[in-house]
Amino acid sequence: MRSTPPLFNDTFQHRTSPPTAYENSLGDAIEAAFGQGLHTLDALVNHLNAQGLLAPDGQAWTATAFEQEMARLGA
Repeated sequence: MRSTPPLFNDTFQHRTSPPTAYENSLGDAIEAAFGQGLHTLDALVNHLNAQGLLAPDGQAWTATAFEQEMARLGA
């Protein structure tokens, strides 16, 4: 008889609410960047700015703003 492996939930699997339109747009833009082979922080930030997606403060993305937002969303 096989035993059941221990269950594990990633943070996104037990959110308290569905993703916002902003979170979906940001996720879509990041996925598109990865799909284009853009994997460095600078390349991701440049891609977000080229797409016209603004940072949470309404300004263009910076590396610091991106890192802070990823930390906030992953909390």
